[in-house]
Amino acid sequence: MTNLINRHSSGVFIIAATPFDDSGALDLGSTDSMVDFYLDCGVSGMTILGIMGEAPKMIGDEAVTFARCVLDRVAGRVPVIVGVSAAGLDSMARLAQTSMELGAAGVMVAPQPGLGTEVKLRGYMAQVCATLGPDVPICLQDYPQTTGVQISVESIIGIAVDHPQIVMLKHEDWPGLTKLSRVRAETGTEDIPRLSILTGNSALFLPQEMQRGADGAMTGFAYPEMLVQVVARHQAGDVDGAEDLFDAYLPLVRYEQQLGLGLAIRKEVLRRRGVIASAKVRAPGPALTSTDADELTRLTTRLEKRLEALG
Repeated sequence: MTNLINRHSSGVFIIAATPFDDSGALDLGSTDSMVDFYLDCGVSGMTILGIMGEAPKMIGDEAVTFARCVLDRVAGRVPVIVGVSAAGLDSMARLAQTSMELGAAGVMVAPQPGLGTEVKLRGYMAQVCATLGPDVPICLQDYPQTTGVQISVESIIGIAVDHPQIVMLKHEDWPGLTKLSRVRAETGTEDIPRLSILTGNSALFLPQEMQRGADGAMTGFAYPEMLVQVVARHQAGDVDGAEDLFDAYLPLVRYEQQLGLGLAIRKEVLRRRGVIASAKVRAPGPALTSTDADELTRLTTRLEKRLEALG
């Protein structure tokens, strides 16, 4: 039986890439090897068909095909969240229903772009929850850099109170550390339900976010073992050790954070690590230049030396 996401879900829910072959077709063989790699790294869960999973570029039933492949390979070993954000609620409901039937642990929804007021935002989320039904746990994605929708702490709390199926917040506002602190402090009270808080933004602020009360990370990085170890060390009380390890990877975290190019960098590192066969990003999408590739080689070489020095 699938363990559904809940208000205490924690750890690292890796944002999975979607592997394509050099022609741009889904590569289900690489999908299997990628799932195995993530599980071997010790992730607590996976999130598929997110923004970095190139979901908007999927054609026809490709999203369902990919979701089925991942869920079959995971086979219930960790919870899998499926991104179902869509322009139409009917499309969202179909993907959510199919995903849950295939064994998903919940779905992730981002506000529709253009929701310029808090009233519109709360109205939209009410429609989403009514359409998906109360038995589908929802992770609310707060990512205004992409959606253009600003969600205040008051709205997050109001939405969580009005809709008990919203059990998780993917926090990606920037700057957002004070916001994270407030959500943690103002939820989990007698009147307001607790929210699991997992953070994104390519883990750029992960140590500080953990110190502010996050339950873990929901992001992608080509070295997911770092995310797992940083979160585990922090949860064990080794705050300085967590930050020391993070610092070793920070140049590559920062390099991967380049808007518009980050996914190509991540996929190329995964290819070099033998996780996927091709670093293909579907068009319109970026590709690394030879200079980019050389630069990446230098960064990864320096990382290996740094890790060796750290023991």
